[in-house]
Amino acid sequence: MKFEEIKEKLKDKIVGIAGAGGLGSNCAASLVRCGVGTIIIADFDTINETNLNRQYFFFEQIGEKKVEAIKVNLLKINPYVNVITIDKKLEADDITEVFSKCDVIVEAFDNAEMKKMIIETVLNKMSDKPLIVGSGLAGYGNTSEIKLQKYENLYIYGDGTNDVSEENPPLAPKVNIVANMQADVVLSILLNKKNENNT
Repeated sequence: MKFEEIKEKLKDKIVGIAGAGGLGSNCAASLVRCGVGTIIIADFDTINETNLNRQYFFFEQIGEKKVEAIKVNLLKINPYVNVITIDKKLEADDITEVFSKCDVIVEAFDNAEMKKMIIETVLNKMSDKPLIVGSGLAGYGNTSEIKLQKYENLYIYGDGTNDVSEENPPLAPKVNIVANMQADVVLSILLNKKNENNT
């Protein structure tokens, strides 16, 4: 499929992203580069300097709200994309409202309880929508251990073992690998192409 055909197929698609940190900001950037027409991205946080080791923000944006800054950055990549931002810490009831029109939802939280909340909410109340989750991506090395686990409409990318800690922080290379794996499976779903790992 030629790139112009891909963009034509993606221009009316809507992808929801829960979290604008390392996974969410980088996944959004890749999807916008490929031509996804609408991105709905939700986050409540502000940018600080420690975010810059892995998140798609810039030094001069420190102190800004993540959703406002990521919208600016995404529009610099593709001025035709429709970026809808939700400046809010999502609760379970918000998930169904915010992402109801999405074709695919990407989970990009850095908090285990919030990950659990969105997985349970989508599986119980929006089971027809594919949910792409990132988990176990701290540190560096062992990238060959990053795998996909698929359970019907739930896709989980990560090594499944490397939890974030002070001694094992998330860093750009592995975070970006997982973010782009998430973006890749989103494209596979939206373009109705079977991903070779989705078995």
